[in-house]
Parts: sequence; structure tokens; C-alpha cells
Amino acid sequence: MKTLNRRHAIGLLASTALMASVPMVSMAVAATKITVHKTPWCGCCTGWAAHLRRAGFDVTEVKHDDLNPIRKLMGVPASLTSCHTAEVEGYAIEGHVPAADIRKLLATRPDAAGLSVPGMPTGSPGMENGHSRDAYDVVLFSAKGMRVFNHYTAR
Repeated sequence: MKTLNRRHAIGLLASTALMASVPMVSMAVAATKITVHKTPWCGCCTGWAAHLRRAGFDVTEVKHDDLNPIRKLMGVPASLTSCHTAEVEGYAIEGHVPAADIRKLLATRPDAAGLSVPGMPTGSPGMENGHSRDAYDVVLFSAKGMRVFNHYTAR
């Protein structure tokens, strides 16, 4: 068995002190925080929030009797409204937008106000009804206009 000489002991102590001073980087990624503004009586909004939680979002639900002031503040056009409005990293998310589309929005960071699934299409997250789904669009909107961000076919 090797004995520890003075030089090795000093080196070991110095490297231990150096390691202790370096902040450890966590391998875990923090969940993306999203705030969902909803009315107290809407069950599908709760279903959509559960969809986001299953997808790894850190969801805070805030209940309001009137969502129109929030929509106006966030720049959601009246033609794109649904039953709830969310805020995530500076973007508005209106309606039953799938978590995958929110992730794509956050990864690509387009110059936009947010995403919307207008209305309440059957089969969208929070509006599940067995295996059927209405066709619907996820719309990217900004002050300059709107375009289809993603399309879901009926099944």
C-alpha cells in the first residue's frame, strides 16, 4: 500500500478546495413556468392545465371572472379567443394549444405575440373525447397579422 507523502497531501487538499469553490451545475432542467388565466367554472381549462403538467410545464392557475382585460393586455385578437389565456416567457397562449406547439414556439422564438387555438375544438388538449378529433389550426399572431403555425387533421 502506498503512503501519502507531503506533496500528494497538499495537492489533494488544493484540488479539494478548488472543487468546493466551483458551483455544481445541475443536470436537471427546470420546468418552464406558465401562468394559466381561467374562469372558476371552466373544466376544460383545468384539463388543459393538466395536459401542460404532464408535458413538464410548471403551471400556475389564476381564476378570473373576466379574461378580456388580460387578453387585451396580451394582444390577443378578438377573433382568436377561446376559454383561457396563458402567459409563458413573454408570449400569450390562447385556448387549447398543444404543449408541443408551445415548446416549438419557445425553441424558435418568432417575433409574435403568441399562439391561439380559436374556439374549443373537440380532441384538442383539454377537450379530449375518446379517439375523435376535429381539424383545427394553431395560429401564430402578432400586431402585423396571423398565420397557421401548425395544423391538426380530423380523425
